[in-house]
Amino acid sequence: MVRKPAADIVTVLGGGWIASGPPVASRQPLPVWPAGLHTLGREGAGEVQTPLQGENAGGLRVGDRVWFRHSKSGELAERVDAYQLIEGDRIVGAVPTYRGEGRAFL
Repeated sequence: MVRKPAADIVTVLGGGWIASGPPVASRQPLPVWPAGLHTLGREGAGEVQTPLQGENAGGLRVGDRVWFRHSKSGELAERVDAYQLIEGDRIVGAVPTYRGEGRAFL
């Protein structure tokens, strides 16, 4: 989280990449942690910054992390080197993406 423009709104750095295809809600990344946050109706997740609103916004401080779930794995695989494997609240491993393996597909 990089900015807090209102008590119930926070701005996060990044926010994710929309899935390819029509820009409909099902292709938008969703904030999943901490629970209780949602994108604003007039502005979805952005590659540069994303405003979020919700019941847990008040407890967030600059520097806190917010995690998003992407609707398609390809957008992540094109941009990050590895997927982190999570079990409960622990990172239990990592697997490389095709980018992490030095590959590129069109």
